Amino acid sequence: MSKKPDPFEIDLTPELIIRAYQAGIFPMAEDAESPDLFWVSPEMRGIIPLDGFKISRSLRKTLKHHPFQVKVDTNLDAIFDGCAEPAPERETTWINSTIRRLYGQLYQRGLVHTVEVWDGAELVGGLYGLSLGAAFFGESMFHRRTDASKIALAHLVERLNAGGYRLLDTQFLTPHLQSLGGIEIPREIYELRLADALSHAGDFYAWDRAQAH
Repeated sequence: MSKKPDPFEIDLTPELIIRAYQAGIFPMAEDAESPDLFWVSPEMRGIIPLDGFKISRSLRKTLKHHPFQVKVDTNLDAIFDGCAEPAPERETTWINSTIRRLYGQLYQRGLVHTVEVWDGAELVGGLYGLSLGAAFFGESMFHRRTDASKIALAHLVERLNAGGYRLLDTQFLTPHLQSLGGIEIPREIYELRLADALSHAGDFYAWDRAQAH
């Protein structure tokens, strides 16, 4: 007997994801095997102020002298795979097949972006997130080499500042993000900042044009 279609699943479209983010809500899955999503709107929201990113002396040295190549938007699937790997801070992943499908479609529309850290042909770290207006919603990041995720995040912040972005949303605040300047703000303050960011236009590729001159 064939399974009846789930109306909630049918409604899970890229457009619904966009509307949710515009309302201050984001989706997650229980784990990689679950086909379903649930919606999250934390009382306290994690952000990194774009003028408050903290670069330690050691990280500054790493950013100047690391041997890696930083790229954007070349391999979302590889970023998904890296972000889904078990790590000390997470035993399981919330990146399921539905997340991959929906964010893959948004990537094709130019709304999801990656920052990738490569060592030759090997992807050693990176992140991905959704861009709407002048808001960037960071979804997940990972590293396979020391400081590779920090390199990706530092590049993202520089890129967002170059493109006139006004909000970098990290959803939750972890000790790692806090060490890099992340803070928590109440939902009502977040919603005001979100509305302001959505009323402006960020340019994710302004940094590339600036580097070309």
